[in-house]
Amino acid sequence: MLKSMKNKNLFSFLFIIFTPFFLISLCFGANTTDLTQFSIEQLMEVQVTSVAKKSQGLSDSAAAIFVITNEDLRRSGVTNIPDALRMVPGMNVARIDSNKWAVNSRGFNGRFSAQLLVMIDGRSVYTPTFSGVYWEVNDVLLEDVDRIEVIRGPGATLWGANAVNGVINIITKSAKETQGGFVSAGAGNVEKTMAGFRYGGTTGKDITWRIYAKQNSRGAFEHLSGGDGNDDWKTTRTGFRMDSDLTARDNLTVQGDVYQGEINQDLFLISPTTPDSFMDTFPVETSVSGGNLLSRWERTLSSTSDLSLQVYYDTSRRTEDWINEDRDNVDIDFQHRFAPGARHEIIWGARYRYTQDDFSTSDKIDTAIVQLDSDSRCDQLYSAFIRDEILFLDNRLHLTLGSKFEHNDYSGFEIQPSARVMWSMNPSHKFWGAVSRAVRTPSKGRVTPQLPVWPTILPCWVHHLFPRDCPLRSTSLETKNLNRKR
Repeated sequence: MLKSMKNKNLFSFLFIIFTPFFLISLCFGANTTDLTQFSIEQLMEVQVTSVAKKSQGLSDSAAAIFVITNEDLRRSGVTNIPDALRMVPGMNVARIDSNKWAVNSRGFNGRFSAQLLVMIDGRSVYTPTFSGVYWEVNDVLLEDVDRIEVIRGPGATLWGANAVNGVINIITKSAKETQGGFVSAGAGNVEKTMAGFRYGGTTGKDITWRIYAKQNSRGAFEHLSGGDGNDDWKTTRTGFRMDSDLTARDNLTVQGDVYQGEINQDLFLISPTTPDSFMDTFPVETSVSGGNLLSRWERTLSSTSDLSLQVYYDTSRRTEDWINEDRDNVDIDFQHRFAPGARHEIIWGARYRYTQDDFSTSDKIDTAIVQLDSDSRCDQLYSAFIRDEILFLDNRLHLTLGSKFEHNDYSGFEIQPSARVMWSMNPSHKFWGAVSRAVRTPSKGRVTPQLPVWPTILPCWVHHLFPRDCPLRSTSLETKNLNRKR
């Protein structure tokens, strides 16, 4: 009851704060884009950045990439990111219950699929606990999404570990594109309540900004027998974004989000004392909260050269009846693009990531459900990459060579090379092929847990599969692709 009152007070506070901004926007109106001023060719040429870490046409990218635009999201009527990914050919999306999804590309799908890198505006949202994604807590205001770029296949040469089966990059609109006010509300039998609002404004002539808030409350699913699935949940989040043109060559973006929610679920444990199903069911209430702050500086040196520096911090807390998890991440990423000649374009960069977890805050740690070898752990990741795109045959043949060099605290040093070639036979037909290597680094979930079969007369422990003194190896994937684009 106390938690419910706190949630209502939080949403009421956000409503009071942001409603005046929306009312002001009704008076002044919102900026809109007149699509009739663009030609058919301009409307069809979608720009993407996830393939080469630079802006390029969708048809010029040597990769199996699919783009979900903001218009696609609006027309589909989806209310969350996982359901939007159902539109992507080759993506496996399954909804396990009301608050859990399994999302993967190529291979078996599951709740803890760990070979897909997911980012929101360049910020990785995977959890090092199992190298996967908690989809229920990674959400955005869908009206602010510019596009979702989905690469099916390895992308580790540029993006690093865990980009084995693909990369999902959720890119939101700049603050300049979200001026004025917006509000939405809905209700239903499963989607109990949905509400969101946003207001964008300017400060001076060079600074644009927006603030937003979103609240969702979803009901429980029903079992085939007709009983309640006990998987209802609700989340509330708010955030901001500011874009500034510091000079004619420098741009600065600062954005952040905070969220909190309550998630219900049933925990099923094997039990020989239950003859009908040999499973005992325990209701579990999970509290989630967290936030992030990101800053990105970009400088244009010339028409063929630019550099960028991105720094972000994110924190998350997950409190369950059987274990708690606190996690903090710091990530620093630098990139430089230049053209040393008419035929070459080189992109290189370096990255440092620090992550710290803490499972020691749970008063139920080391229970019969789970045990960890260490309550807290700090991990560091160092990486660098270089990529060269070479042009031949009057720019009709593109050869791209590159590699990622990465060191992690689990498996040590990793090399992830890639070679791609694209031949434009004519403007309507293009052929491309690629040979790549990508790795998935081990996670804490692979190293330290001991999971029991409980309750039993004699406890039966399932220890981690790798001895403590045995060096862990990453999971690697070598692929060869040959495709045609039209």
